[in-house]
Amino acid sequence: MPKDRMTSSGDAPVLVVFRHDLRLSDNPALAAAAETGRPLAALFVLDEMSPGIRPLGGAARWWLDGSLRALAAQLATRGVPLTLQCGGMAERVVTAAQALGAADVVWTRRYAAAEQAADARMKSELARLGIGAHSFNGTLIIEPWEVRNGAGQPFRVFTPFWRAVRASSPVRALAEAVPTLRPHPRPLPSEDLDTWRLTPTTPDWAGGMRAAWTPGEAGALASVDRFLRDVLPGYAERRDRPDLLSTSRLSPHLRFGELSPVRLWHGTRTAIEAGATPAAESDIEKFLSEIGWREFAYHLLGQFPALAMAHFQPRFDAFPWRDDRMALNAWQKGRTGYPIVDAGMRELWHTGWMHNRVRMIVASFLVKHLLIDWRRGEEWFWDTLVDADPASNAASWQWVAGSGADAAPFFRILNPVLQGEKFDPQGAYVRRWVPELAALPDATLHRPWTAGELTLRDAGIVLGRTYPRPIVDHDHARARALAALRNIR
Repeated sequence: MPKDRMTSSGDAPVLVVFRHDLRLSDNPALAAAAETGRPLAALFVLDEMSPGIRPLGGAARWWLDGSLRALAAQLATRGVPLTLQCGGMAERVVTAAQALGAADVVWTRRYAAAEQAADARMKSELARLGIGAHSFNGTLIIEPWEVRNGAGQPFRVFTPFWRAVRASSPVRALAEAVPTLRPHPRPLPSEDLDTWRLTPTTPDWAGGMRAAWTPGEAGALASVDRFLRDVLPGYAERRDRPDLLSTSRLSPHLRFGELSPVRLWHGTRTAIEAGATPAAESDIEKFLSEIGWREFAYHLLGQFPALAMAHFQPRFDAFPWRDDRMALNAWQKGRTGYPIVDAGMRELWHTGWMHNRVRMIVASFLVKHLLIDWRRGEEWFWDTLVDADPASNAASWQWVAGSGADAAPFFRILNPVLQGEKFDPQGAYVRRWVPELAALPDATLHRPWTAGELTLRDAGIVLGRTYPRPIVDHDHARARALAALRNIR
């Protein structure tokens, strides 16, 4: 955005609209507003009314509450109140800009179709009123429309996409810090965050999440430091081990924009170059490729706005999905009889998060062992994940189901027993989340139905009572899934 467009209105205020960029550092929209030196106001709109907007799930709403409180406290130290309003994005922003007498409105771009439509209406109405409207990329490393294949078309395969991104222009510099802000003297009317009821009360199921997470920019930056220091060394080799502290756990901070991928990119590189992190190049490249997958998911969302609702590959429209409510419920509650699957689903319910390797295992089990539509799984994750993201959540489910772009082939059916034995070899992960199996020896922990009667008795287990028998036989499920695949070919 040309600088003179933001400095040509004398001392007229600037309205900064926060959405999924709940941070002060490396926030290009906020930095541009602060650079003008003009008074500014900060606004967050909880929009669950605009056409097509998908309301946040329960876990994400809990996170949003904590993140907004953290952002409000940060802004307050700079004398700027965070105005909270609920309603349609375009209507609320335009009304606030008029009440403020703003000459300009700034915001971070969004990429889901309904969000873009709401922002387009907002921009059009602001232009009609003669108010400057300025959007910025504060969410991605590269815009979805900025990278194309040799034919000028969007990429549909990750590896060449990521190669093209890495070969493109350098990652932008971090936006300048905003140590001081000039607040507008007349605050906008604000709603009380408590009245939004974003956190659960009766029952209060968020205790595990409160123990596991610290929403807000300070929590995000502390998590980055911990990751670079303690986890990145050995990341490439250890990242598939749910029993170890082996992944970044930064996804919810990225989801709510408490942390930008650009800051994470530069922070990783800076730490390595300074010798502060004894990580190998393979660790760095593997981690950066995970950031790349997030970018690719948004690239796919731009091509296919219905990513969470329809098959990217239309041939899967004919797939014979099963409507098995009892099996779906057993999967959701972590009562499938397969310990690694049940451990993952219980970790999800308790903490709002699940290790990435286990996400693949539980998703494969739902789609291929149970033949339940991946969209039922995507919906459950949307409601229970603190990092439920409109691009990554849907793209990852379609990848596992085999229906997406650059997807894993459907006939890749993960054996939950072998996956558990390989990636949780001492059983620490299963024993933590499925404590009723804790006394089983390693040899039978991931396959308790094969344990002898004496072993089960010594472990205090009665199959079918204290722990369920498998709800489906692996070999039978595999054969059934492959037969279903042949039918759509």
